[in-house]
Amino acid sequence: MNHADAPAPAIDPATAPAVPTARGGAGSGSGTEAADPAGYQGPSLPKDHHRDVNGGWLRPAVFGVTDGLVSNFSLLAGMAGGAASHHTIVLTGLAGLAAGACSMAAGEFISVASQTEVAQAEIEMERLELARRPAAEMKELAEFLTERGMDPDLALEAARQIHRDPDQALIVHVQEELGVDLTDLPSGSVAAVSSFASFALGAVLPLLPYLLGLNQLWVAMLLAFGGLFACGAVVSRVSSRSWWFSGLRQLGFGAVAAAVTFGLGTLIGGNLS
Repeated sequence: MNHADAPAPAIDPATAPAVPTARGGAGSGSGTEAADPAGYQGPSLPKDHHRDVNGGWLRPAVFGVTDGLVSNFSLLAGMAGGAASHHTIVLTGLAGLAAGACSMAAGEFISVASQTEVAQAEIEMERLELARRPAAEMKELAEFLTERGMDPDLALEAARQIHRDPDQALIVHVQEELGVDLTDLPSGSVAAVSSFASFALGAVLPLLPYLLGLNQLWVAMLLAFGGLFACGAVVSRVSSRSWWFSGLRQLGFGAVAAAVTFGLGTLIGGNLS
């Protein structure tokens, strides 16, 4: 007899083993907690369980250190390629450090301060709109919430509750309309100081051997390339790349810049007297 044609054995419900059921019912992959947040008794996820995809303070800090490393080591390499004296190389490195750090600080201050001033002007305009036309602003917020997936009636009720607190309403409207966190506006002064310090830190690293009396470019190169690799490895914390890939990529760009300036120094330096 073909097994496919054999009749299925009868099962006595009284003696059949119990079949475990999912806590959240059929089709619930992760139980009641996933389907009904109100029934979830565990802790909520921490607000910082994701990496900061914008980089936060890490991006400008690493950028400043990298800029200092690449620009000042390339400057020193060009001078060394042109057979400049030890005194000239040190003076050039210090001038490059000071000029670059001041330039970074000024640029960051103007950029961030201007951006913050524009944001503050728009925030003040939104504050006036909330005071003059509260009903229209409430309807606008309800439309934003509806676009995000809320039912229209629920969105209107949520907007009404948010508007009970004028300060909270302003925060939400600014976030939705401008994409700006009212409680965390950037500071031009902080950006300037951090840019100055990070650039100076990167620029002084390849200059250290010359400040200590050594006149060997390869020592400065080891320090600069080590610093560049370390900066790239740190950047991997906010990216999907591996630390060694990010480090080698950073080192590669710095090596190309230093090679170009060293070549120019070698070719041109001897003809300038």
